[in-house]
Amino acid sequence: MEDLPEALREIIKRLPSTSDLNSLSLVSKRLYTVEAELRDAIYVGCGVCPVTVDLASLCSRSWFSGMLQEADVPQVESITTNSFSWSALRLMSCENVRSLEWLEYLGKSGSLEELVVGNCERIRQFDLLRFGSGFMKVQKFEFQNSNFLKDLTLARISTESEIGLCCLLRKCKALGNLSLYYVLGVHDTDMITMAQSNRNLRSISLMLAPQYCEGYDYRTTLTDDSLKALALWCPMLQSVELTFFGCEPDWPDEIGFTQEGLVMLIRSCPIRDLKLGGANIFDDEGMKALSRARFIEALKLINCVAITDAGMHFLARSPSLINLTLELCDGLTDDGVVEVVRARKLSLTIAKCCQISLKAVQGAAKTVHYTDDCPGYKEWMDRCVCGPQV
Repeated sequence: MEDLPEALREIIKRLPSTSDLNSLSLVSKRLYTVEAELRDAIYVGCGVCPVTVDLASLCSRSWFSGMLQEADVPQVESITTNSFSWSALRLMSCENVRSLEWLEYLGKSGSLEELVVGNCERIRQFDLLRFGSGFMKVQKFEFQNSNFLKDLTLARISTESEIGLCCLLRKCKALGNLSLYYVLGVHDTDMITMAQSNRNLRSISLMLAPQYCEGYDYRTTLTDDSLKALALWCPMLQSVELTFFGCEPDWPDEIGFTQEGLVMLIRSCPIRDLKLGGANIFDDEGMKALSRARFIEALKLINCVAITDAGMHFLARSPSLINLTLELCDGLTDDGVVEVVRARKLSLTIAKCCQISLKAVQGAAKTVHYTDDCPGYKEWMDRCVCGPQV
């Protein structure tokens, strides 16, 4: 390369197409070597069976990106362990790729900026966890097996209207569990799209914080329209967690949902497990409606300051309730809790509720876990402030 004229080097660098590069490499062995050293990408297409050793040699250069179509396991493992500075990797229709050690290796190298996996049936969404810290530098990521995606968790990301989350959720057809933790830019249209496409959804967890919306409203972005979509299109929904962080009790409008919307969802879906955190909009009238829900077996209330003893009394008539957890609910006293646990013989957990005593509930409930500490609330706060460990 040192004795190659500079003008010729510039000509080779400016060749625009792969076919031109291939033609150049056929002219002579010397130009073949030059072209190989200057090429910054390689495409191995369908029906091509390169020798693994040669392919690994090609891929060992710096600033390299590659696309493999219908590659086999040994080839992928070999090229990735020889690719210390890859910037992009696309795997398309590589049905024989199933061993994922190569993905773990790429994640540790930390150089990859683009990762695309399309129609690789043996690579599942959980396998991508092996990429680990490598995702910190990735600027483009596509996983095109969305039709089979069953569990989706997104935490602390920003998404653009029409081209972000809505586009992803439109491709998902088999979601069973959805968790969205402080996703900036999530709107009702995203939830409606998801609900219409995933009628087998069984679990949803939303952690929301207020932000400035259209019209200078300061509230969580999702409204009752999202709850209506879930009620209408998700008849299998059994577990719901709604956490609101940074919403002041004196300003209930900071929560985009209303109590009526929550009650409508509870009545429409066979919800067995309900968790509400910081739900300042949910009061005694909401508890009255909740007591009529046929399916709810487990109820967890964290820092729900609008609920009083009167609301707890309604739970004594709840037909299916067997587990009750109360954390940091300072508006509740012995009078409100004892009646419901005695009537239902509940498994009861009390954490940091200053007006509820162990003496009052012990013997009334089936089992009691009582603590002045609040590990569940601490965990909740950690998730609110730092985000979940995903």
